[in-house]
Amino acid sequence: MEFALTFPEIAAVAPVVVLLAASDELSLSWLHADAVTAGLRVASFQEPDLGGALTAVALEPAGRRLVAGLPLALAGSLTSAGRGEVRR
Repeated sequence: MEFALTFPEIAAVAPVVVLLAASDELSLSWLHADAVTAGLRVASFQEPDLGGALTAVALEPAGRRLVAGLPLALAGSLTSAGRGEVRR
């Protein structure tokens, strides 16, 4: 949501959200720093209930190279054993 509010011109043409999982807050911090260094438009979220811990980063579509190695978040929760089969 923060990304769409900050960069509405991107959200209008790229309205897809893909949730990926970083292994920990440090990895997420490095991803954020790499995106900023690369000149990408980025928004981040710090969780007030967790002492301001970085819990999310949103990147413009041009940042796909930076996240190519990250697994889908919640992959096993909607599919059978993460194989892409929808649970019924």
